Amino acid sequence: MSRRTPGSPRRKVPPAPAPPQGEPRWLSAEEQRVWRLFLTVNRLLWEKLGQQLQRDAGMPHTYYEVLVQLSEAPGRRLRMSELAERSLSSRSALSHAVDRLEEWGWVERENHPTDRRGQIAWLTDAGFAVLAAAAPGHVTAVRSYLFDALDPNQVRELGAICAAIVDRLRHSDRADAAGEKGDERSAGDGSRGHP
Repeated sequence: MSRRTPGSPRRKVPPAPAPPQGEPRWLSAEEQRVWRLFLTVNRLLWEKLGQQLQRDAGMPHTYYEVLVQLSEAPGRRLRMSELAERSLSSRSALSHAVDRLEEWGWVERENHPTDRRGQIAWLTDAGFAVLAAAAPGHVTAVRSYLFDALDPNQVRELGAICAAIVDRLRHSDRADAAGEKGDERSAGDGSRGHP
């Protein structure tokens, strides 16, 4: 059994971030204020909705989102990879959620008919019934915590703002993925990748 030497860290320390190239575009005072409000809204809203679902439906928000995504899919079925993308879950978190939902009889999994590596999750009738029972309370909470605080113009503005941010993030994901593929190709032929 190896012993830790006194003063040495218990765990491997993550590497320090790379130094920035050039001066960053710091946030203005107004941008900093809005950023902090955005973080607070996200945290509080997620917490409140999660508490409501746990209290009224006995499940975390993540499980509810899996049920919603399956209920809206054709035949109430989705590939696990697509379900992870739609529910904004990592594959490991989704696998854990689906394991639990399977135990409860709300979701089932089967192998993909043509892709041996793929699996399909599908919503059972029992799972659909649970979702139908949970939805009214959840919608009431969403309306109370979010939409009742806004007038119709603010709802439209919030929708436009969210759409712009989602578009920017998805564009960034595609650019990052393309860059990773380019890096893999250039690493294979000895050439240097471009940022």
